[in-house]
Amino acid sequence: MSAAPHPRELLLIGGGGEMTLSVDVAVQALEQARARGLRTHVTNRADTLAATPAVTAAADTATAVDFARPGDTADWAAGRAADGERPALVFGVREMAQEAVAATAHALELPGNPPAAVRRIRTKDACRAALAAAGFRQPAVRVCRDASEARAFLAATAGPWVVKPRDGADSAGVRKVTGPDDLPAALAQLPDREAPFLVEEFVDGREFSVEGVFVGGSPRVLAVTAKEKLPPPYFVEIGHVLPADLPEETRRSVEETVTAALTALELRFGLFHVELWLTAEGIVLGEVHVRIGGGWIHRMLPHVRPGLELYGTVYDDALGLPVDLPATLPAPERAAAARYFAPPEGRVTAVTGWDAVRTHPAVLHAELRVGPGDVVPGFRSGGDRVGAVVVGAATPTEARELARELVASVRFTVEPVDAVGTGDDVPEVCVDLEPRPLTSSFRISHMTIETVDHLRLRLLQGGRTVGEGEITADSGYGQDGPAIAAEAEALARTLAAACDDAHQGADGADPVAPLRAALEKAAADGVGAPARMLVEMAFLDRAARRAGVPVWRLLGLPEPGRVRLLHTVPIGEDIPLDGRPLKIKLGGADDEQILRSLLGVPAPLILDANRGWDRQDWERLRPLLAELAPAVLEDPVRDPALLPAIRAALPGTSVVLDEGIATAGDAAFAVGTAGGLNVKLMRFGGILPALDALSDATEKGAARMLGCFLEPPRAIAYAAQLAGLCDWSDLDGHFWVSDDRPVPSYGLDSSAPGIPRIAYTPEPAREEAAAI
Repeated sequence: MSAAPHPRELLLIGGGGEMTLSVDVAVQALEQARARGLRTHVTNRADTLAATPAVTAAADTATAVDFARPGDTADWAAGRAADGERPALVFGVREMAQEAVAATAHALELPGNPPAAVRRIRTKDACRAALAAAGFRQPAVRVCRDASEARAFLAATAGPWVVKPRDGADSAGVRKVTGPDDLPAALAQLPDREAPFLVEEFVDGREFSVEGVFVGGSPRVLAVTAKEKLPPPYFVEIGHVLPADLPEETRRSVEETVTAALTALELRFGLFHVELWLTAEGIVLGEVHVRIGGGWIHRMLPHVRPGLELYGTVYDDALGLPVDLPATLPAPERAAAARYFAPPEGRVTAVTGWDAVRTHPAVLHAELRVGPGDVVPGFRSGGDRVGAVVVGAATPTEARELARELVASVRFTVEPVDAVGTGDDVPEVCVDLEPRPLTSSFRISHMTIETVDHLRLRLLQGGRTVGEGEITADSGYGQDGPAIAAEAEALARTLAAACDDAHQGADGADPVAPLRAALEKAAADGVGAPARMLVEMAFLDRAARRAGVPVWRLLGLPEPGRVRLLHTVPIGEDIPLDGRPLKIKLGGADDEQILRSLLGVPAPLILDANRGWDRQDWERLRPLLAELAPAVLEDPVRDPALLPAIRAALPGTSVVLDEGIATAGDAAFAVGTAGGLNVKLMRFGGILPALDALSDATEKGAARMLGCFLEPPRAIAYAAQLAGLCDWSDLDGHFWVSDDRPVPSYGLDSSAPGIPRIAYTPEPAREEAAAI
């Protein structure tokens, strides 16, 4: 007797987010699948699965798979399919999961949007370029890496402008600017200040969105929605009315433009939500999404079109079932509106009128997530919303006015949040880990490095990043990425709850003292240095942003200025002769040959043997080293007893120790025995303990080098805060980790508070000459 066939399965990638609206959307999508006899399997990040029990309860199965890695999701699904667990349909309701949805559907040869088309629309500038090339009106836009590029775009175009993330949602980090003076504040609001961002011309016109579904690969418009937004500088939606009260000719033109644009963008599956402006010059298209719109539109659409099942329509179409949806639908015969609460900032002491609102007969949905004792943040993005009311009515005007009246009838009494911290300011902690291949292999005396683990720790408040740290870990150096991530997350959560720095603005208070004490305790408790550095970065970034200054100024350090780099040459690579100080990696079988090739090289030499020599090697190489007279000899031998003889043989050479120098005691040993040290933050646990070691070395007249591992640009910029205290800066490790082009030097763009970005500005010719 053959086994019963498995029921067809819906794979819902990305599940739902933690916001109530996102959970509601995901649960509806699962319920409509179950009504069609589909088995349901949800994937999401492990922490979000745990935080959204309503979603997992609505599904038959749930698995932790990170949708932020589309390829991994597709590989996981393909592996299941190979084992006989092949879904009939792949779908997703979250914006950030759409690339994983497309990649998985493509890998399984199931209905879906082309992965390239989804990547294009999720990269806002690429979508703008594609629409413009297809003949649709678009605002001028530029991808910027830093404030200087943004200022150049402002100078070349007519304002005002809008600064926004290149990839984001919920209007997070979107801000209007009217001139260069507005840029620092706008850039400080970006969710990821290290990522490229967009600056585009502000479009002056009424805003709308078009909601619809693809049937047979063709777009079918369900309704046009009118948007209401808070006034600039922010662009947060405060309400929606559906259908928009538009003249028939205008509505038809909007629908035709949107369906033509979707076709031009090669989209063909699922739901769509397309934003646009009606201007004096005509329709200007905004962002394009292959998911239902937010703002409770998923509740409003079935009300204005009775019997409509948004997700069920997608499932029926994909499964080859009949879909009763004409190519052109008549205008809806009834209306709906949604409006968000926007109470004033502060601690809520009383709320009145809520019970009457939630029981009103016209209310389709109502929620309020704050009450007495809660703190209301500023309303700057969708993540700051504290509640909403959704109503149905006969006409758009009636729906709009009723939603406004009901929201206005709820009164909030608030008081200022006490300037002395009370724990209400505790941020959320988010840690991500991603393996990354290097741009090229990196070989030193005892290993070759090909891949590192990239770790990022963010402090979030109201969905916005208020502080972040970023490092990489390499197992060859004994750095266990997953273990560091777990350690850092636990430490950050402890500090977030116990080391609230809201009180640090008090007169005379040291803004860093509580963090320093907490990190010193963590070191004493055995928390590893990389985890402490990652946490320190995030909390110092947060403190500096609050103070409105870069980290170096917050700590009272000398301004780093231009950071002049050594030219690091891994073992086996050709030696460049560009006049820059050369840092030559030694410790291999070819050391004698390499040293002979350096005779006569005019550049200062820094030789790094990584403890690769024993006494015999030193004696063999000593004549060559004496003839070369290097500026610095780093970690020459395994046996520290040889160091006095080496210093005596090379009187003009600074000898510094690097390997194993990780504490104040190690630093004192290096200064005492070798006369110098190389400080790496990943070993010391961050700027604060490294600063103590450098200060002591300075007092004793020791040689000071600032070094790094193979680290991301943000970690390098963080270390560069100490460059003004060092004789040599060996801070080029990011060139192997990122796509940044190697340069002789760089500066730090401190136009925004926090950890400054690396700024690759041209160096004046006279400074280049001085360096050579």
